[in-house]
Amino acid sequence: MSRESMEYDVVVVGGGPSGLSAAIRLKQLALDAGREVSVCLLEKGAEIGAHILSGAILEPRALNELFPDWKERNAPLNTPVTEDRFMFLTEGASVRLPTPPSMHNEGNYIVSLGNVCRWLAQEAEALGVEIYPGFAAAEVLYDEQGAVRGVATGDMGVGKDGQPTANHQEGMELLARQTIFAEGCRGSLTKQLWSRFDLRRDADPPTYGLGIKELWQVEPGKHKPGLTMHTVGWPLPTDTYGGSFVYHLDDNLVSVGFVVGLDYPNPFLSPFEEFQRFKHHPAIKPTLEGGRRIAYGARVLSEGGLQSLPRLTFPGGLLVGDTAGFLNVTKIKGSHTGMKSGMLAAEAVFELLAFETPANEAVAYTDRLKASWVWQELELARNIRPSFRWGLLGGIAYSALDTYLFRGKAPWTLHHHADHLQTKKAADCKPIAYPKPDGVISFDRLSSVFLSSTNHEENQPCHLKLKDASVPISLNLALYDAPEQRYCPAGVYEIVLDADGSNPRMQINAQNCVHCKTCDIKDPTQNIEWTVPEGGGGPAYPNM
Repeated sequence: MSRESMEYDVVVVGGGPSGLSAAIRLKQLALDAGREVSVCLLEKGAEIGAHILSGAILEPRALNELFPDWKERNAPLNTPVTEDRFMFLTEGASVRLPTPPSMHNEGNYIVSLGNVCRWLAQEAEALGVEIYPGFAAAEVLYDEQGAVRGVATGDMGVGKDGQPTANHQEGMELLARQTIFAEGCRGSLTKQLWSRFDLRRDADPPTYGLGIKELWQVEPGKHKPGLTMHTVGWPLPTDTYGGSFVYHLDDNLVSVGFVVGLDYPNPFLSPFEEFQRFKHHPAIKPTLEGGRRIAYGARVLSEGGLQSLPRLTFPGGLLVGDTAGFLNVTKIKGSHTGMKSGMLAAEAVFELLAFETPANEAVAYTDRLKASWVWQELELARNIRPSFRWGLLGGIAYSALDTYLFRGKAPWTLHHHADHLQTKKAADCKPIAYPKPDGVISFDRLSSVFLSSTNHEENQPCHLKLKDASVPISLNLALYDAPEQRYCPAGVYEIVLDADGSNPRMQINAQNCVHCKTCDIKDPTQNIEWTVPEGGGGPAYPNM
């Protein structure tokens, strides 16, 4: 049965900062040139911003270029940064360190990135971009020559047994002369493109961090609008990369978050539990006491930087934003670089569309990137993240050397290793005894997932696929003590036993999934494949 189809000049997959910026820039260029360019944007979340999770401090450099009059347009950048603090934590104390130059935030804004995306979507629609939230791009479409010719959305109303239900609706094909993939970190279609076009052939393995965030409403006397604080050290062991952020927004809101590099070695480590423990530190707890936790979420972020960038173009399409990996780790920011990558992609695509029979690969996009400030930023930052293979102190020492002596221009480039290969066997590691949550400052996973407003249609196939159903028990449990139970921040993976403690088996609670993608990355045997669930499912983040 053939699917219905719609044709556009450009289809954008993903309604984050990079995808929206690409769509907006295309329409701006068309308006300036007096041409018609049809642009469609798909977003798997129920609304734009529903799946957006970030700290976030926004550097407005790209926004200034996209909309120089963004203030007059009432962009939701309401809290300018007023003070930066950088702290080293021990279990019971804190030491203030000099703030690295890359983390100076003068001129930047503390924002809800989800709300920024909602505003960008309004601007995009005003320019004529067709936006379809709640439709997940589930399949890449190819023409006879093997070039990308668009995407297809997933079927709706398919039961757990894989058979159509009474509510079945077939997916639709969105065909385009160029398709821009802006899926965010570890995009499921992007992974297929990596393989199909061998895009990672000359790149380092990607490396990632898991970011977990809570939004708190604190007592007015403890609120300091514009304050940003970052910490390293406790509670993470010295062989694990990571740290925290505490950002004071407006309206007595404080974002509290924790990032753990997914190359951590100990399979007993739980990023979620480390975050809950962190909030009890005497430098953090007083801010939260008397307050109320109002939202929770988790998402991975690309930390590989320049050396992990794949080839960005292929016949019929391009990669932009965090699905490519434009995060500047030293700044802990990727929205400005992601937005600029989308704008440069739009410019390269617009050039192609001017021809009656355009070339099918927008190779000028890569050239534009290499000539831009995005490439310069990533080049200067390239050695910081991989230096932490030498541990916390070694990484801090090297980072100081690279920053202050070489100024990012060291005559070498350090390299990354795949995160899942860094996981040690359980027999070689020490279990970690985490304190029980008190329900006031620290919480359990299920009450946290409740605050993410995560929801999936129950009668649908599980979107978390096991390549081999025996592996979770025969290998992961036997060798690594089933780290899925701990690295997932949403309680999706659970080892269940019979009443007598026998017959262990993996239970996948897919309805809890917050779409963070950690399992797709950290599983030591790479046996878990994250695919898109039915469109509109997943978290519904407010103000995150």
